[in-house]
Amino acid sequence: MISFSPIQTSTTQTPPAATSSARTSLLPSHHHHHSDQLSLSPSAPQPIHSRRRRRLHCVRAIDAVQPYDYEAYLFNRFSQSSKLKIAVVGFGNFGQFLAKAFIRQGHTVFAHSRSNYHAVAQSLGAAFFSDPHDLCEQHPDVILVCTSIISMESVLRSLPLQRLRRNTLFVDVLSVKEFPKNIFLQVLPHHFDILCTHPMFGPESGKHTWQNLPFVFDKVRIGNEDSRNNRVETFLDIFKKEGCTMVEMSCAEHDKYAAGSQFITHTMGRILEKLQLESTPINTKGYETLLNLVENTASDSFDLYYGLFMYNKNAMEQLERLDLAFEALKKELFGHLHEALRKQLFGKSEEGIHRRPMLAKLPKNGTPLLPPQSEAVINKNN
Repeated sequence: MISFSPIQTSTTQTPPAATSSARTSLLPSHHHHHSDQLSLSPSAPQPIHSRRRRRLHCVRAIDAVQPYDYEAYLFNRFSQSSKLKIAVVGFGNFGQFLAKAFIRQGHTVFAHSRSNYHAVAQSLGAAFFSDPHDLCEQHPDVILVCTSIISMESVLRSLPLQRLRRNTLFVDVLSVKEFPKNIFLQVLPHHFDILCTHPMFGPESGKHTWQNLPFVFDKVRIGNEDSRNNRVETFLDIFKKEGCTMVEMSCAEHDKYAAGSQFITHTMGRILEKLQLESTPINTKGYETLLNLVENTASDSFDLYYGLFMYNKNAMEQLERLDLAFEALKKELFGHLHEALRKQLFGKSEEGIHRRPMLAKLPKNGTPLLPPQSEAVINKNN
């Protein structure tokens, strides 16, 4: 839209060429080629008295193409507003593994660790801070705790919480959930948000893709404001976009399931590692699976395995069940061998004798492994 403002011309006569140049200069430089269409310059000299009465129009404003793409500008502003500043506390193998995905999706990553990972962080596109005070002064949206289970509490207490925004979101990715949940609730003031998570994969099992890999989370304490709920969803969207299967469950449920799956898996992997299994020219698919199990579990630190045992109250029960299952299997195996030997020694005289079957399966999880003492006495008397 063009707006015009009338102005009086000077009574001083100006040469026609100069007048045309002066009037044309009123237009923006990229509109000079339209000056003939606006007809601002006279076609021929006019008498002085008529020029006195004539009012010229000066261009005050004109709609034109912006010097930049405004839609792209708005889109970039929206994109930046939906990105998070994530501080990874514990920038070891697993922390670096997660940071790559964060950076790949456009989020800003700050890193902190006891060891100096400055060069590694720089190569990934993250900023490394050796001092936790400097880290917290960056006011990250999310503090992601990627420490070992046994060092989690001491690291959390070492952070200068007073330097953070009062609504900062704290997230953990530890392999047990009840323990970090309780530590968060004990140490963090009530104005901080808490999200407990567990990616059910690691640098080895997730090195090619995260597609369909489980990601467990529990929204332990999230504020009522829309901005805080949106921030949680933005963080969870990182894993959704990578193709993870999102599983929301309580920390207690997670630990119950994990003891029967993750802890047993790591235990079997550690046992097989002690056997020093080696690849052979005639590997079966099953044997290859065992070798892969050893590789996946042995690459994790022993602190991780110890944490799975120490900080999950269900782990001891699983270890006892594993021990009982191994003993039951040995008894069943030697029992069959004993019967074969007896048949060789005594022949048909042993036929028709009913023998007590060996224990094939243990009771289900959660049931007592041994009967109550009173019940055992009654059965003995009968």
